[in-house]
Amino acid sequence: MTTEQTMTDNLLSSLGLDRPETGDDAVVPFTLDKLDSRGRVVRLGAALDTILSRHDYPLPVARLLGEAVVLSALIGSSLKFEGRFILQTQTDGPVNLIVVDFDAPDGMRGYARFDQDALLKAAEAGKTSPADLLGKGHLAMTIDQGEHTERYQGIVALDDNSLEEVAHTYFMQSEQIPTQVRLAVAQMSTRGDHRPRWRAGGMLIQHLPPNGLSAMADLPGDGDFDNPDMVDPDFVEADGWSEAKALLGTVGDLELSDPDLSPERLLFRLFHETGVRVFPPQDLEERCTCSADRIEDMLANSFSDAERQDMAVDGEIEVVCEFCSTAYRFNPHHFHSES
Repeated sequence: MTTEQTMTDNLLSSLGLDRPETGDDAVVPFTLDKLDSRGRVVRLGAALDTILSRHDYPLPVARLLGEAVVLSALIGSSLKFEGRFILQTQTDGPVNLIVVDFDAPDGMRGYARFDQDALLKAAEAGKTSPADLLGKGHLAMTIDQGEHTERYQGIVALDDNSLEEVAHTYFMQSEQIPTQVRLAVAQMSTRGDHRPRWRAGGMLIQHLPPNGLSAMADLPGDGDFDNPDMVDPDFVEADGWSEAKALLGTVGDLELSDPDLSPERLLFRLFHETGVRVFPPQDLEERCTCSADRIEDMLANSFSDAERQDMAVDGEIEVVCEFCSTAYRFNPHHFHSES
């Protein structure tokens, strides 16, 4: 056992961590009390690999969608009610649409639409970074608590920015909470794998407002979205927050996605000198919310008999879910007979 492993084991023991260290497809909340900050770590393995491999996206597109899934998991997993967190980009870049649904408390699905010709031109020009692929447009983050409730939506401009940069802007504009985000997506192979598998990790930290809000109560969906007094407009960055940001800035992409480095050990590596408290993890999974009943209702209520007849090919209406690629087939006369 290495010296670092021994020190980490001692730290975990001192935190009273009476559970195994967290593996893949989970989110781990934590607080940095001495730095007046808190955050969440996400580690994704099989769930992300399923989402990205299902559509056989080109590598740059898969990495960008992977970042969007990680960001959605970091934010959506904070919701304290059953509902949906939806991240959507609409831009003029080669990847002109991304949609990620986080179905609270633990379900994720994602989809990207891209222009193949524009993507090839971007690759030839060496412009395949997330910011290059997104281009200009906007990013919307929506919280849907279900029927009979009002949606909350925050929109921020995308101007050749990365998702990390846009997330920082979103939280300052929409939530007025100083926030830093790190996202990393990679393909890794292990012995026996027939192909590289997608993995990802991310970390979000936030400065706790000085007005007494609870430590876990002011992420989207938990607090007052529109309170202009949440943070003083003349806010001066506190020393603790400056240190928390600086420490997060030292984390590497490999550390965030490394299957052999648990979130707890990563947090120790970053924050052991200032102290960190770790909370129980929350499991995550790839899960699509499509169903035959939902699609049948949509066809019955949104289209006329004539429109459904026009949709039919060889006597069937086929609807393919863009997220999970499941194909649903319906008899157009079935709807006509019920009308």
